[in-house]
Amino acid sequence: MGRGIGLAVTEHVAGGVVEDCRVTGEIRRRIHDNEGGDALRGTPADELMKLLAEEAAALAAGSSVEAIGVAFPGIVRNGIIEESPNLHQLKGYQVENAMRDALAAQGISAKLTISNDADAVATGLAATQSGLDKLVRVWTLGAGIGFGHYPAAEGVWEGGHTVVSLDPNENFCACGGRGHLEGIMGQRAMRLRFLDREPEEIFAAAKRTGPDSAPDPRCVEFVVLWHRALAAATATSIHLEGPGKFYITGMNSRFVNVPFLNRCVQEMVKLSPLQNYVFEVVLSNDELGVVGAAVNALRK
Repeated sequence: MGRGIGLAVTEHVAGGVVEDCRVTGEIRRRIHDNEGGDALRGTPADELMKLLAEEAAALAAGSSVEAIGVAFPGIVRNGIIEESPNLHQLKGYQVENAMRDALAAQGISAKLTISNDADAVATGLAATQSGLDKLVRVWTLGAGIGFGHYPAAEGVWEGGHTVVSLDPNENFCACGGRGHLEGIMGQRAMRLRFLDREPEEIFAAAKRTGPDSAPDPRCVEFVVLWHRALAAATATSIHLEGPGKFYITGMNSRFVNVPFLNRCVQEMVKLSPLQNYVFEVVLSNDELGVVGAAVNALRK
């Protein structure tokens, strides 16, 4: 497939050189931020393009590359980020043109492809695990919630904004919508809901045992809601597109209780032809998005 560079913008920026669907060398990381992407949200769009181009130049190290793929959160179509609730400065941004100019300033000329970050992860999973001839669906659990789909299909595919609750008080989604999956499961949303606890503290409090450390009822109730929300969004995908494997990754994938999640989905999917589904948790890593972004560009 040639030699390409993949750059993935999530809670931080990660990049690597990709050959034969594998990262060669080390993955570079910039603006690593443990506060749910706050540093990136404060970075002006043009400055972010300059940073990405500098990363591409450092990775190329003076050698030619066939293609560069860059993955961003949000609705990405025709080289434009139409909406990005977790990176508001990119809304309406002509990202492909701006990235070409930034790369040219670094003396780089190569094919350029702009992808949605979750779709890049789906491509990365297809390239490294499932095979590029198979359907891959993946939930990415981070500052926001992404739904990646490989192969790419027409449409918006903003699965993180699937409506999973009719409660009008469920209003923690970054886009402002009510009842959204991201408004329950997203890192930002969990912090807003529990102003005095980090997500890891919420899940720990729900599992506490012992006479002096009983589980916190509010946390227990939320953990059930968290899993049922993911089950509801997955059941919607199954009813629309059929069963199969669903991958789960991202920094909060460590909280997923797969047996309980399966039981929740079983309550929601009762049509017998649709019951052949399975979940696989892939612990968060930058390689999937980097590989997927590069493969999307190399295969274009």
